[in-house]
Amino acid sequence: MRTYATAQLIGDRSHQCDATATYTHNGVRAYVLLDGIGSTDEIRAWTRTAARRLARSAAVRGDAEAGLRAVYGRYAAEPDRQDPFNRLPSACAVVAVHAPGRALTIAWCGDARAYVLTAAGTMLRLTEDHNLRRVWPPHGNRNRVTSWLGSELSDERVKNEVGHPAIETATRHPVRERLLLASDGAYEPLEDNGCTLADYLAGTPAEAARDFARAAIAHAGGYADNATVLIADLG
Repeated sequence: MRTYATAQLIGDRSHQCDATATYTHNGVRAYVLLDGIGSTDEIRAWTRTAARRLARSAAVRGDAEAGLRAVYGRYAAEPDRQDPFNRLPSACAVVAVHAPGRALTIAWCGDARAYVLTAAGTMLRLTEDHNLRRVWPPHGNRNRVTSWLGSELSDERVKNEVGHPAIETATRHPVRERLLLASDGAYEPLEDNGCTLADYLAGTPAEAARDFARAAIAHAGGYADNATVLIADLG
């Protein structure tokens, strides 16, 4: 049985600019979810390429932070990104790296999230959002992100400006758990309506991914964002 699956729905956006990717290297597997900022053909294509690039980078390095920093630095060094008025494609990103018997490593920039559902049925969130709601709780605009893949800003500059580095990380020691990566269009509608996220993670990874994305769109109200999830069973 396949141990991971993804699902995504376009919602009311003109383009599906979220993307997922996986890559396995010497038994190490990387799981990636990107939430593209904006809705154009260019952003959609860039996000898909960036997701594949990040998954390979993280798997080959065997670590989520090392993989994300390598790709973040590659985009940050592009000359055209040094001009603050040149709006090039970008995305919120979260990456998880796992191999049997080893710790799960997580790295992110932006407000795409990682959770695990424990064997006891407890839902644990492993990431903290990079957005203005975190900077100015509880009234900051959660839709304004403070870090993203495609930014030219360093850890130090982002931390000086908003109080957190450009990239943050988490580690969880190996247990049999279900990993969830989710875009804000997937988790926000459910949380806003007081839903328990774990209720949509039953069944196979494919069944859970489909149910989660459908529930997000159903609870979105007046406007549905792209809703994307990646679910993986870790053993």
